[in-house]
Amino acid sequence: MATGRTHRPATRSRGIPEATVARLPLYLRALTALSERSVPTVSSEELAAAAGVNSAKLRKDFSYLGSYGTRGVGYDVEYLVYQISRELGLTQDWPVVIVGIGNLGAALANYGGFASRGFRVAALIDADPAMAGTPVAGIPVQHADELEKIVGDNGVSIGVISTPAGAAQQVCDRLVAAGVTSILNFAPTVLSVPDGVDVRKVDLSIELQILAFHEQRKAGEEAAAGGDVDQAAPRVRAAASSSRKGPDGDMPAVMPA
Repeated sequence: MATGRTHRPATRSRGIPEATVARLPLYLRALTALSERSVPTVSSEELAAAAGVNSAKLRKDFSYLGSYGTRGVGYDVEYLVYQISRELGLTQDWPVVIVGIGNLGAALANYGGFASRGFRVAALIDADPAMAGTPVAGIPVQHADELEKIVGDNGVSIGVISTPAGAAQQVCDRLVAAGVTSILNFAPTVLSVPDGVDVRKVDLSIELQILAFHEQRKAGEEAAAGGDVDQAAPRVRAAASSSRKGPDGDMPAVMPA
């Protein structure tokens, strides 16, 4: 079976825009749901609605894949699942290490969606000696001293960091030095990486602050429309208060979609 270390996705060489790449998993999720219901074909309008985009953007995205559908019939669901999976590199086996097995790291380890999407949790790593050997999701936790050996032995090219903010950069540096070239960062900090290393950041506090902004705006619009500033003020204050929270507080464990 092919591994992540020796096979890279072809999206960049094919010139697919990053914005399109970011939407491909949305299409794949919607298509997978259709496939599970044995739906043979789908129109661009139906698929766009399921993925939360407009149909013109979907057709443009699929044109980069060389897939244009059939007028009056739509797109073949199973073929699109295969085509998008191939572009995303999901027809390969991608061994992943998770570093930092606290509440969030343990929740990620227990997430059942990795395997079905082409990702295999090869190892769980933590700096706490007391965690060594403790099984999480059926995988024994290994000590951080073994990080470089673990990455090398398993041919890992994707690392997940779920450590506290203060430890994240050091962990990142060690992963990169060991050969990891893609990192999913759940730590509430910005990582510095060399060229050729991709980082995707998942920051729940930022997402909540964006929602707070929208709540504050809606409250202001309601107040302006109804002329009742006092009624909207508590919502505005609550939104402003949440936006002042620091990034290091406890956050709930949220699973990837």
